[in-house]
Amino acid sequence: MSDIDVKPVDDIDDEAVPEGVDAPEYVLYGGKGGVGKTTMAAATAVASARDGTATLVVSTDPAHSLSDTLETDIPAEPAQIREDVPLYAAEIDPEAALEGGPFAEDGGGLGGAGGALGGLGGLLGDAGDEMVDPLGGSMPGADEAAAIRLLIRYMDDPRFDRVVVDTAPTGHTLRLLELPDVMDSMVGTVLSLRERMSGMMDGLTDMMGDDDDVDPEEGLDDLRVLSDRIERLRSVLQDPTQTDFRVVMVPEELSVLESERLLERLDEFDVPVGTVVVNRVMQDLADVTDVEAAQFVSPNLDDCEFCQRRWSVQRDALSRSQEVFRGHDVRRVPLFADEVRGERALRVVAACLEE
Repeated sequence: MSDIDVKPVDDIDDEAVPEGVDAPEYVLYGGKGGVGKTTMAAATAVASARDGTATLVVSTDPAHSLSDTLETDIPAEPAQIREDVPLYAAEIDPEAALEGGPFAEDGGGLGGAGGALGGLGGLLGDAGDEMVDPLGGSMPGADEAAAIRLLIRYMDDPRFDRVVVDTAPTGHTLRLLELPDVMDSMVGTVLSLRERMSGMMDGLTDMMGDDDDVDPEEGLDDLRVLSDRIERLRSVLQDPTQTDFRVVMVPEELSVLESERLLERLDEFDVPVGTVVVNRVMQDLADVTDVEAAQFVSPNLDDCEFCQRRWSVQRDALSRSQEVFRGHDVRRVPLFADEVRGERALRVVAACLEE
């Protein structure tokens, strides 16, 4: 693990963010690319760690920006990035995460000659970019496989009481959510194949009169463990007492449509969505939180024609998004004049999320 530059944070308004967050063990932020998922995940993690809850914020987006948002270097493996609170962070490197993982072909994973697939690993990869199952169907890509593998590991990590996930953009997220089903089907197929092959080998051994013992269970235990972990991950993602998948959107028509599709797909997977976050709203900070707003520049909706027209567009989008909001807690985060970077700004965002 590389050394992390842990810096104290100065000049933080303790009233700008709640101590702790009202959230289950696993919080996943998803939505269209560029809507602010990383900001929301970082803000939630910062607030979560304030009350002593050991919190890991992890990015599964190949285009990482978590380091920039938190203004500190984030490693590929979880490391504590604050001295005074138990805040941990990691940015998943998909290629590195797959090395030695379930699909590695170096003999240590399921795909290698010494792995649980017993040489069937060649069926699971094509130049490491696109995996296929033994029946010839396409599997999601390596980045989603790496994310699933590491999420399973972090679920069992005793260091963390809460895991906050900054997911990849919507399309990648949906592929990630499909992966447990695909992998579970693949594992079941391979288990069945291996068991039948073991029976055939027993018969051949008897016919040849070979006295050497053949263990029909060799290599199957690892697959059963993987299958059990996949099933556990799916059950966790579908349990609203353990997981909240929070959809992030901006008040624009395309983002509304994308969010509607995402909610429909999540519903198909029985993944609960407790919160919808509307980011970059042209409203005064005081309209969405009790945080002292004097130090923040707000849109001038009285005299600025540009601000008025943008707010009109946003109001139209918000009115069309009532179906998206139905049945969910809606949180609004205003459009800030400055880029949201650093813990002070993240605490203000967290206050908006927790109002």
